[in-house]
Amino acid sequence: MKLITFSGPPSSGKTSVISKMIRAYLERGTKVGVVKFDCLQSNDDKIYARLQVPVLLGLSGQQCPDHYYISNIEDVFNWGAGIHLDILLSESAGLCNRCAPHIRGIPAVCVIDQMSGVHTPGKIGPVLRFADIVVITKSDIVSQAEREVFEMNVQYVNPRAEIFHINGLTGQGSAELIEALDGYTNDSVVTDNKLRYPMPMALCSYCLGETNIGARYQLGNLRKIKIPEENTGGSK
Repeated sequence: MKLITFSGPPSSGKTSVISKMIRAYLERGTKVGVVKFDCLQSNDDKIYARLQVPVLLGLSGQQCPDHYYISNIEDVFNWGAGIHLDILLSESAGLCNRCAPHIRGIPAVCVIDQMSGVHTPGKIGPVLRFADIVVITKSDIVSQAEREVFEMNVQYVNPRAEIFHINGLTGQGSAELIEALDGYTNDSVVTDNKLRYPMPMALCSYCLGETNIGARYQLGNLRKIKIPEENTGGSK
């Protein structure tokens, strides 16, 4: 079975791109399934279910969605292999732009929205920097110049990635993406494999449920903002 991980900022078009890919896979007789990782609520599992493919939905609740994802991906992978899927598509949301869901040796796709702003690629961390493939959505509604500048900024962050422009409404461009993914091996390995980049770190009093504000309540792994020592309050 081939596992393909999809990630990217919220509302960047991940579900639309995956839906178009599923239709193409089904047309050629590929048995495909999906797992959706999210935080508090999602209706995307219903969208996938209407395509009549096996689907799982995992909600992290109060836990970091990245940590929830990596704690469950092995079980999810075994589920897909157990029902004899050819391809399992995993979708996770990069809510803080610091997420790192990519696994070594497993094709990793980052979906990013052209309309999110020309400087957005530089604000996204490992989820973009360590992807094999970057999908840019909504580029059909901007000028050619804007499209080229945005793509250049993506290449600056991740010069190794293949870049595809896909229309989430029509599916135009998804065939090229599928063709590129066909080039990856079909025997994905999760157990005893490694992430491409460490997960975000946090183990502090607020992780454990603290709600009070103040230095005396703060324990654990903390980072404090650097404030100049000189008086910045302005002249009297």
